[in-house]
Amino acid sequence: MATIGYDGTAPVIGVSGSRPMAFSLRQIQFFIAVAENGSISGAAQELAVSQSTITEALKELEADLGVTLLQRHARGVAVTHKGQLFLRHAERIWLDVTDARRALTADIPTVNGRLVLGVTSLVAGYVLADILARFRRAFPGVDVSVVEDGHDHLEHLLLNGEIDLALVIISGLHNTDSLRAEILDAYPLRVWLPLGHPLAARASISLPAIAALPQIVLDLDEIEESADQVWRASGLRPNVVFRTRSVEAVRSLVATGMGISVLPELVFRPWSLEGHRLEARDIEGDAPRAKAALVWRRGSKLDAAARRFVEVTLAQKAPRRG
Repeated sequence: MATIGYDGTAPVIGVSGSRPMAFSLRQIQFFIAVAENGSISGAAQELAVSQSTITEALKELEADLGVTLLQRHARGVAVTHKGQLFLRHAERIWLDVTDARRALTADIPTVNGRLVLGVTSLVAGYVLADILARFRRAFPGVDVSVVEDGHDHLEHLLLNGEIDLALVIISGLHNTDSLRAEILDAYPLRVWLPLGHPLAARASISLPAIAALPQIVLDLDEIEESADQVWRASGLRPNVVFRTRSVEAVRSLVATGMGISVLPELVFRPWSLEGHRLEARDIEGDAPRAKAALVWRRGSKLDAAARRFVEVTLAQKAPRRG
């Protein structure tokens, strides 16, 4: 059985029957930065520390955990499968610490009431959980109901006042004049490839090279809109061999070599459910980005619960390591 606590400066994880592990918040900060930048040099530049400081801290972290978190290669580093598992926990710890610091400095009033939140399926799977968890910790007295649906219906509900707010990928919105949208993050489109694919040797891949390959398409409006912009602008047509509404199906099919896929960084994970490895590479040129946004009806008077949800959500736009 695992337990987690804090020893003042470092989280301490104990596992019954095994050696307890202790690691510092600084090591967590370094690991998250390296994972996000894909290189130790990029993380060092972002955090204004030396590369040797980060390298030594990560070596100590890996030794303490007893697993390899990062694989070094010529272009930088890649997060291992164990590293991906640890990264999710590391990010949660860092967010908890950030929330704790904010709670000590903010004068947050008690808020009660009800909030009805709309989400698209993609946002529900990849964006909603952390935002909702943070809001519930800050305002446990608010009863939150979540409605999952497509862009069109969520817009209808917003305009009719049937939901208060919506979390969406903004490329799918139509009534932009009637809705206010706050961008939370922008995710570049990348090419998904099976491990060892010849194109994986390149840092970025051209659209003609992508168009020549069989392609697996994620059949969701909020995703397809961004990808369609790429193909319309280039005058090229992708060689689509399969369409699916399942992200996991895309991962499995790409990993086993049926084709490649062009999808936002938001949904990329380097392992399929079967344990096969995937790689992702940048697209040459200035490709569109899939933008996650918080949306509400323009001119509507948000109640206290909705206003606080907006504040908590927009606060997450700040760098996690800040």
